[in-house]
Amino acid sequence: MAKGFLSIILHAHLPYVHHPEHESFFEENWLFEAITECYVPLISMLDRLTVDRIDYRLTLSLSPPLVTMLRDELLQNRYLHYLQHLLELADKEVIRTRAEQPQFAKLARLYRRFFRKILQVYQQQYSCDLLAAFSKHEASGRLELITCAATHGFLPLLNVSEIAVRNQIKTGIDVFNTNLGFKPKGFWLPECGYYQGLEAILKEQGIEYFFVDAHGVLFANETPRYGVYAPLDCTNGVAAFARELSLSQQVWSAKEGYPGDFDYREYYRDLGFDMPLDYIAPYILDNTIRINTGIKYYRVTGGDTPKDIYQPRQALLKAQAHAEDFIEKCRQKIDQQSTEMDRPAIIVTPFDAELFGHWWFEGPNWLEALIRIAAREDSDVQLVSPGDYLQQYPEQQSTLPSASTWGDQGYSSYWINETNVWIYPLLHKAELQLEQLSTDLAKFTLTDLQMRALNQAARSVLLAQASDWPFIMKSGTTIEYARKRITDHLARFNYLHDSIRKNNINERYLSALEIMDNIFPELDFRDYVAQ
Repeated sequence: MAKGFLSIILHAHLPYVHHPEHESFFEENWLFEAITECYVPLISMLDRLTVDRIDYRLTLSLSPPLVTMLRDELLQNRYLHYLQHLLELADKEVIRTRAEQPQFAKLARLYRRFFRKILQVYQQQYSCDLLAAFSKHEASGRLELITCAATHGFLPLLNVSEIAVRNQIKTGIDVFNTNLGFKPKGFWLPECGYYQGLEAILKEQGIEYFFVDAHGVLFANETPRYGVYAPLDCTNGVAAFARELSLSQQVWSAKEGYPGDFDYREYYRDLGFDMPLDYIAPYILDNTIRINTGIKYYRVTGGDTPKDIYQPRQALLKAQAHAEDFIEKCRQKIDQQSTEMDRPAIIVTPFDAELFGHWWFEGPNWLEALIRIAAREDSDVQLVSPGDYLQQYPEQQSTLPSASTWGDQGYSSYWINETNVWIYPLLHKAELQLEQLSTDLAKFTLTDLQMRALNQAARSVLLAQASDWPFIMKSGTTIEYARKRITDHLARFNYLHDSIRKNNINERYLSALEIMDNIFPELDFRDYVAQ
């Protein structure tokens, strides 16, 4: 009998990037890198655990933009081209390093095997359909799949309109249901952003649980009896699970956690920046702008010292040791709580899925080792999903969590600050115009062209609401692209709004927008009608 429970939640999300109007587009690489380094390695891990009959439970949140992109035929074909390009570079590296750099040659062969395996799993085993892979493991009972808001909209700052929040949630659930074949029990609030009242909309949409950061529970309306080690009932049967901070930080923090260990692969030292331009040009952006290729020969090492060559076997041994260490830390936490609780404690550790493999190359190995350790007969830490826990312990303390996020400083400052505050008046204006337009026209018999235009207008508003773009503006990465995405979607909405009002819809232009932004095919503008 387990002394306590561990629930690992992986949130898989990328912003919707889809540019059929270009032959290729750099930001689509975000998806391709995640497939190569995170999603396929995680699927391969689940496959191995299944073959070995390992009993486990893992929770995976799939965001609607990611679900849509994984099923998009254009992006699937572009990904295969991307992967063939990586294989070509790996072959080239094997030849280059063979004679004079044997340690690099060994790693080059490793990368070639790695890319070949990714191609085999992606194309041959799963016919380019990773959702089918996740569905297979969900059907086995080992993986609990949940979802997120339509475009990862930051709900606390969209709450000027309850209709806006409701449609972010409803549309996300609809996309999940259409693609996975069932409605999820759990919901990932984008950026874990919660405000009081949100639980009512989640209840209305059939959601049973969601996640908040630790202070969301610790500062609840009533002091939580069990701290972060049991969920709260938000007074309506919807449960809020809190992140356990110290153990979560042990995994995600490069400074204080496992990923910064000197034996692990260094993310920021990449072949795309190390090789002469004439050699690496075919594999970078426009043959001139250096970017990551995914081939990295160095390990983290220490401080400002020169980077040492990566030693894969050493890194795997360290991942095993860190998995043992994590389980032991969980056991200690559970022992500390056991004297103060009338039920086993649950430790909830939510992470961005892309940490595992992309940012932390050995992350999938660490996770697999942890799952195998927890599955041992003598283990007193049992892996469960939040849904499992609620089935076993349906009665929880009833009170509302406090407003919170898992962002820097715990609230909304990362998504509204001097870099991005300008977007919210525009988003709110567009939302209210969409609601008024929908309310005005829903009472009339509309042509197919008018309904298409109204649905596309709603699509443009949803896409403009994505939390990724204000996040990027604050973090200072691809700022111009983020700014352009918001302004483009708002401009498309404004054009459609005016065209619909004037009954002067350009069908050719509308068709072009439908091809470029081909997300949410079942979206119905009537959901924006004011009640």
